Amino acid sequence: MSEHLLAADTGMGPVTLSVGDLDAMTAYYRDAVALEVLDAAGDTVTLGRGATPVVILTHAPALRHASSRDAGLFHTAILFESEEALAASVYSVAQKYPATFTGSSDHLVSKAFYFTDPEGNGVELYWDRDRSAWSWVHGSIEMSTLYLDPNAFLQENLTEGAVASPMIGGAEVGHVHLQVGDVATAREFYVGRLGFDETVAFGDQALFVSAGGYHHHMAMNTWNSRGAGPRLPALGLAQVDIEVPAADDLSALSERMSHFGIQTRDDGQTVSFDDPWANAIRVGVAST
Repeated sequence: MSEHLLAADTGMGPVTLSVGDLDAMTAYYRDAVALEVLDAAGDTVTLGRGATPVVILTHAPALRHASSRDAGLFHTAILFESEEALAASVYSVAQKYPATFTGSSDHLVSKAFYFTDPEGNGVELYWDRDRSAWSWVHGSIEMSTLYLDPNAFLQENLTEGAVASPMIGGAEVGHVHLQVGDVATAREFYVGRLGFDETVAFGDQALFVSAGGYHHHMAMNTWNSRGAGPRLPALGLAQVDIEVPAADDLSALSERMSHFGIQTRDDGQTVSFDDPWANAIRVGVAST
């Protein structure tokens, strides 16, 4: 592994959201997306599956919504273990919050369904095809946006058991997609500094990056936010967590960021820093 790259087993941790209505947002991710409350203390609720946190909601009623053209979160993408598990969650959201559905696509590497939570944060629910079915051409992953009929998908994959108990199998943050001001700056930071590999780019509109040959752990686009500058405090994305496999990987990252003059916050267990748009990134060692 190059000393300038993240370890192959790097993955994503939970996404933290600043929310205006903690009860309503908890209800959406618990009752519709079918995550369980793992911890609730004071102004913070953590939801996930098993021992894996997926979304952390922090009550911040003093904050207001940002413009849709500002930098920030495009969507949090929650990865399910099977098509049945994905169908269970999709059906649950569609039944309880039908107006939050925004679309579905077959991306060749995955099947994805898109929603917007009650405070306007994008949510992707998806399932990956086996890596043996992915296609790479000249170092870039082949992805597309093909029509995916949501009703046909549910007819093929939804079971009676899934309708009755939609919390099937594990779920985790598979990737995080951001809105940024420009792709060139995103590439310099996320590939040149942080150490992800570029997996595919769509001109100056979107960039996809990963570790270890995944299709993407993070993405950045300018579809709504071209030219956006650093964020001001607002509801929505509060923090993106990245998990590296070992303490040595964390130390190497800390040294690399310091080498590039990026200010970091190190509490002995995690290293935190801001990207060029003031999106907070925290990197820690994955729990075993």
